[in-house]
Amino acid sequence: MLVLLRHGESAANASGLISGRAESPLTERGLAQAAALSTVLAGAGRLITSPLGRARQTAAALGLGLPVEVDERWTEMDYGELEGTPVTDVPSELWRRWRADVGFRPAGGESLAEVGRRVRAACEELFAVADAGARTSADVVVVSHVSPIKAAVAWSLGDGDAVVWNLYLSTASLTRVGWGVAGPVLRSFNHVPEPAAFP
Repeated sequence: MLVLLRHGESAANASGLISGRAESPLTERGLAQAAALSTVLAGAGRLITSPLGRARQTAAALGLGLPVEVDERWTEMDYGELEGTPVTDVPSELWRRWRADVGFRPAGGESLAEVGRRVRAACEELFAVADAGARTSADVVVVSHVSPIKAAVAWSLGDGDAVVWNLYLSTASLTRVGWGVAGPVLRSFNHVPEPAAFP
């Protein structure tokens, strides 16, 4: 099983800011969210993470006792000049352009299509390893971000990059993709542990 974990709450998340490649540490709540998932993910056989600090902090807080593999393809979308902007300050016209064109690139940033290509390549590689006979009952956990995880869901559904606009992903949520006989199978999406587990 491929388990996609969005990192715990970061300072930028808590402030309602667009958060791409800039570093933003986990809040105390974010660290608690990650720690609360340790029992849920116990027994995983492999742990992969985005290179960004908030993902690496989340991976460390899981305490799974596994070597942490860093894969650049799971990093967050590059939002360019929009980095650090309050979500509510993004002009409505820009949102419309973005939603209408997966090739739209914020100034200095990356398009949804570009994110989709790199994430699909990472997913296909993991699937190929499973198909080659290395498949076990142990889960492969990938700690990543909103845009890459949504792109992976689009891949698992055989859908285009535009579907990401119809998906909502919470911090510290789990999305599971099974190794199906004929291809990937989305098993669950945006699963969040009981709120009582978090401060």
